[in-house]
Amino acid sequence: MKFNFLPELVAAPLYPLLSWQGRRARTGTPRLPEASDQAYGRLTHSNQPVDNLRVLGIGESPVAGVGVANYKEAITAQLALALANKLDVTVEWHALGQNGARLAWARTALPDLRSMAAWDVILVAFGVNDTTSFCSVNSYRAELHCLLDELQTMMEPTSIVILAGVPPMQVFPALPSPLRQVLGMKARVLDQINSEMAASRQQVLHLPFAANLQDVRQMAEDGYHPSALGVSIWAEELAKTFLQNRQEK
Repeated sequence: MKFNFLPELVAAPLYPLLSWQGRRARTGTPRLPEASDQAYGRLTHSNQPVDNLRVLGIGESPVAGVGVANYKEAITAQLALALANKLDVTVEWHALGQNGARLAWARTALPDLRSMAAWDVILVAFGVNDTTSFCSVNSYRAELHCLLDELQTMMEPTSIVILAGVPPMQVFPALPSPLRQVLGMKARVLDQINSEMAASRQQVLHLPFAANLQDVRQMAEDGYHPSALGVSIWAEELAKTFLQNRQEK
């Protein structure tokens, strides 16, 4: 438990430098837009009359399509595509994302979805903005607990929530050292909370972030978001996690 507060202990004496580096990173990093096309779709990958699979993505900028050309290249649709290919089914998907969103934003966005049918797969992808704002461990855990409670009201007994791993910010090219190392430490702490929460709940899985952000091809031009290639690799791993869980039941 004491290691949960290590990032804050490391950051405290470095605060003037880290604050200056953070301001420079914000002003020097290209500001990529959210996707502007429809945030929902349907992928038909079967000629057989099978039940549809419904996928919801809720999260920060990768869910909102930042770093890619459109929502079809963003993580929710790419996860839907991976599942459609692997299961040979029709998959409906809906992305609910906001650039700059923190985990606390998620519950304010959920009422718009309550009138829809239950979801089979719910991807929750937050953490970068909670990391950069140094969200406290207790606040992050409490928000995640409440969000998962609310999501359960939108799920069937066979539904699955996938908690996406917080990206390894220590390798983000847009961040200078030592800022990137400190943020990397904080990201690991928050992702450990994701892992612990998944282990304590049924119908919840955790998958560490899968794209290799040290590969320039998997990073967007801003050095801060995954590219279309990075997103597709990430989506493949998320789909494998879902299918493995499905086979074990």
